[in-house]
Amino acid sequence: MPVQVSDYSWQQTETAVFLSLPLRGVCIRDADVFCTETYLKVNHPPFLFEVFLYAPIDDESSKAKIGDDAIVFTLYKKEAAMWETLSLSGVDKETMQRIREKSILQAQETAREATEARATAKREDQKYALSVMMKIDEEKRKNIEAMKENERIKATKELEAWKEHQKEAEQKKMQKEEKFCQPEKQVKEEKKMLKNKKSLSRNLAARNLATKGINSENIFSEKLKEDNVPGPRSVGNIKISFTPRVFPTALRESQVAEEEEWLHKQAEARRTMNTDIPEFSDLKEEEKNPEWLKDKGNKLFATENYLAAINAYNLAIRLNNKIPLLYLNRAACHLKLKNLHKAIEDSSKVFWIMKLHLRSIHPTKLYKMMLRRFEISFKEQN
Repeated sequence: MPVQVSDYSWQQTETAVFLSLPLRGVCIRDADVFCTETYLKVNHPPFLFEVFLYAPIDDESSKAKIGDDAIVFTLYKKEAAMWETLSLSGVDKETMQRIREKSILQAQETAREATEARATAKREDQKYALSVMMKIDEEKRKNIEAMKENERIKATKELEAWKEHQKEAEQKKMQKEEKFCQPEKQVKEEKKMLKNKKSLSRNLAARNLATKGINSENIFSEKLKEDNVPGPRSVGNIKISFTPRVFPTALRESQVAEEEEWLHKQAEARRTMNTDIPEFSDLKEEEKNPEWLKDKGNKLFATENYLAAINAYNLAIRLNNKIPLLYLNRAACHLKLKNLHKAIEDSSKVFWIMKLHLRSIHPTKLYKMMLRRFEISFKEQN
C-alpha cells in the first residue's frame, strides 16, 4: 500500500497557486505526475500525493518543475480568486472515485484529440509537400519540353540550311558541267551537219542516175511490170505458244542439268518442311523459312530475350526438324533459363542427328574430309 503524503507547502495569488512537494529521497525518474482541471496526483513509490483541487485550473498552461529534493507546481487558476483551502473539504469516497474517473476520461480525450491533431497536421504537411513536389516536377517537365522544342526547331533550321547549300552546290556543278560540255556539243553538231550534207549530196546523185535510167527504158516495159505486180495479201492471225518454264531465262542460255538439280533440291526441301500445316497459313513467306527464324532467334538471344528466342526456334524446328543448329541454339536458351532437362534433351537430339549424318557418309570419304580439315588447321597455325 502506498503511503499518503501530507507534508507539503503551498502559496497562492489571485491567478496562480504555488505548491511544493518533497520527494523524500526518491529518484526523479520514479516520480509520475498526473494533473487535470480538478485533480492532481504524484506517485513516487512508496509515497503517493493526491489532492482534489478547490477550483478548476488551466492544466495546459500549468507547470511542474522536478528538482533533486522536491517538485514545485505552478498552477494557473481559470478564475481569479483566492482559495480558502488547496483541496475540497468534506469529500466522500464515491465523489473522489467519480472525480478520478472523470479526470482519467478527460485526460484520455485530451490525448486522443492531441493525437488526431498531430495526425491531421502530418497529413496536411504531406499534402503540401506532395503539391510542392508536383509543381516542381511540372516545371521540370515544361522545361524539358521547351528544350526539346528548341532543339527540334534548331535541327529543322540546320537541315533546311543544309538542303539549300546542297542545292546551290548542285546548281554550281551543273553550270560548270554545261560550260565544259558546250564545246563538245558544238563539235558534235558540226559533225552532224557535215554528215547531213554528205547524205544529201549522195541522195541527189542517186536520184539523177535513176532519172537517166528511167528515160532510156522502153515504154512497153513499164506496162508489163504493172501487169506482173501481185495483189495484196489476205489478213490473218498467227498463234504462238511457248513451252512453260520455271526459270525466267531462255532455254538456250541456261544449263539443263543444273536447273534439274536445283528443282530437285527445292522439291526435297518442300517435302522436309511442314509448310502445309493450317497453323502456318497466316505466316509470311519469310516467316516460313527456318534460316530466317534461326537468325531471328539468334538476335533475340543476343538481347537476352530467351523465351522469345525459344519460340522462334520451336517454329523453325516444326518447319524443318533436321537442322542440328536449331536444337543446339534452343539448348543454349534453356541453359540460360536453368531448364537443364530440356537443354540435355536438345543436346541429345543434336548428337543423334549428327550421328545419322556421319553414318550416311562413306568411311573413305569421311576420312578424306577429316584429313583435309586437319591440313587446313595445321597450315593456319603455322
